[in-house]
Amino acid sequence: MGSNKAAVCVLSLVLCSLLAANTAAAAAAGCDASALSPCVGAIMLGGAVTPECCARLRAQRACLCQYARDPSYRGYVNSPRAQSVVAACGLPRPKC
Repeated sequence: MGSNKAAVCVLSLVLCSLLAANTAAAAAAGCDASALSPCVGAIMLGGAVTPECCARLRAQRACLCQYARDPSYRGYVNSPRAQSVVAACGLPRPKC
């Protein structure tokens, strides 16, 4: 009986670990920098911040630190204009 309980506990831990790994992978898979294309005019050219830009920023909010660490996007994400866009959308500045 004791070995059955131990086996169930081990199996539960393995399943929880697999679920956590899959959840993290799914979250990472949802990061798509091209989804922020409505913000390009505001970030690159200082244009108006549109509602669509803000909606996309909110949807990609969990990804902003990932983008900030990526050498391809770091300069854009950390730029003063990008920070102004984040503020204009009412989002807190990401703390990475």
